[in-house]
Amino acid sequence: MKSYTINEINTLLNGELIGNTTQNITGPEHLEKARTNEITFIGNKKYVHLWENSNACAAIVSDNLTIEPLKNRAIIKVKNADLAMAKVLDLFKPTLPQFDVDLHPTAVIHETAKIGAGCKIGANCYVGKDVEIGDGVILYPNVAIFDATIIGDRTVVWSGTVIRERTEVGTDCIFHSNVSIGADGFGYRPESKGLVKIPHIGNVKIGNNVEIGANSSVDRAKFSSTILGDGCKIDNLVQIAHNCILGRSCIMAGSSGLAGSVTLGDGVVIGGASSIKDHITIGDGAVVGGGSGVMSDVPAGKTVVGYPATEARDMFRQWVALKKLGKG
Repeated sequence: MKSYTINEINTLLNGELIGNTTQNITGPEHLEKARTNEITFIGNKKYVHLWENSNACAAIVSDNLTIEPLKNRAIIKVKNADLAMAKVLDLFKPTLPQFDVDLHPTAVIHETAKIGAGCKIGANCYVGKDVEIGDGVILYPNVAIFDATIIGDRTVVWSGTVIRERTEVGTDCIFHSNVSIGADGFGYRPESKGLVKIPHIGNVKIGNNVEIGANSSVDRAKFSSTILGDGCKIDNLVQIAHNCILGRSCIMAGSSGLAGSVTLGDGVVIGGASSIKDHITIGDGAVVGGGSGVMSDVPAGKTVVGYPATEARDMFRQWVALKKLGKG
């Protein structure tokens, strides 16, 4: 079992240690659930009152909060408790599932595929014609990579994921279980005999350091490319439709969705269960509140909420007015 002294953890965080504990710390935990050999964190003043009755031997605390150490219980003051806790979690993270052999004998790898150095390919994987896989890539069991796809160095692909033909993936990406990349876009047109399927002959291009959560889908373009920029973080159960373009470091929370040809600038945040109409542009740094429905373009830096989504201050005024009407 991993364990660290309070001084070792403080050195990692470069914080201000106040008080002391003789306990060896074996892991992080919530304030209410922590045991005497665990460390917790407090990043918001509404949780400060829980410190006194917590069993945690130490707490990582944002430096704008007023909180004191207790007997054999220390605090580490840092600028941002959440970011500091991320470093502590990294200390205690378990090892990834291990491979007995680098290339499992049940994996099917086309003779034209190029596999980089140090790759690991699990049981029942499929790697198609002319696929190029960079160095240190991990494909967990039951992953399918179809023809002419390129995957960059150190990318990790978890079980059940399907990456369709001609997809381009950057370095250091993570695709969690059952991700679908490069499936046909959703496009039909009516005619006298029914619905005509619109072919989608483009591809998907994914930048570096992109993470896509379980059961999310990124559809290929009708023509040209669906694009996810460097550093984008996509939650579980997210839909990104054909020809969408995401800038750098966008965040999409769970169950949100982009219809076709949506453009997100850099650093856009899409809240959970939000939906964005087709051909909408959302500017750099804009925020869409959870559960919102965006029907028109959003300027850079704006926050919109509601259905249909409206600038946050205006929507809040509407909600207050409606509440007053209900009491009238």
